[in-house]
Amino acid sequence: MKRFLLVVWLFIAIVQTNAQDARQLLREVNRKFYAVKDYQANVRIRTDIPFVKMLPVQAIIYFQQPDRFRLKSKGIALLPRQGFDQLFKSLKDTSSYVPVVQGTERLQGLSVLVINILPLSDTADLILGKLWIDPAQDLVLRSQMTSRSNGTVNADYYFGSQTRYALPDSMVFTIDTRKFKIPKAVAADLNNVKSSTEKSTSEKQKGMIYLKFTDYMVNKGLPASVFIDK
Repeated sequence: MKRFLLVVWLFIAIVQTNAQDARQLLREVNRKFYAVKDYQANVRIRTDIPFVKMLPVQAIIYFQQPDRFRLKSKGIALLPRQGFDQLFKSLKDTSSYVPVVQGTERLQGLSVLVINILPLSDTADLILGKLWIDPAQDLVLRSQMTSRSNGTVNADYYFGSQTRYALPDSMVFTIDTRKFKIPKAVAADLNNVKSSTEKSTSEKQKGMIYLKFTDYMVNKGLPASVFIDK
């Protein structure tokens, strides 16, 4: 019995240490992003979603702490917010979830830590998160966020010019088309097109969104007017 209790105690101690180390890493990840007070960038958005035909769209993204966000484009642009400020918003309060280190993997040629995010509240929109983090640079290279509102959204982040601010040069989203909110004007194609050569059900449920960022302007001070629709 004493041996069993000792094993249980050691297991609990290891889990607690694991969570503390993971929380510290996430604090460093947050610290990097929250050094950004505001930014704007040009972005080219290309979609590959079953039954949805859209030309690439040029847009401008504006962001200001804590949660002001606007995407300005002349055409319809599909963009899940989980990959931007919403990801860091979910991670900001490290006491609202339990981070568990799952192990290590190779990603983008680097050794990364894989951390599961387990929310403590059963009423939170986030159901489960999974992050692939480069501990050497405190960067999230991949995220998998499952929420009640948008299903599962996977995002891959590729850094370059704005690494110090954790702002990517490019991103690739993999979305769950059953949950992802697609504008009605676009969704009509999704609901009406039928073909005998349709892809498998699992393939139809996935879509890709590709983003390429250029001309970042970070911490230059954005006027409130850029967040107002005219």
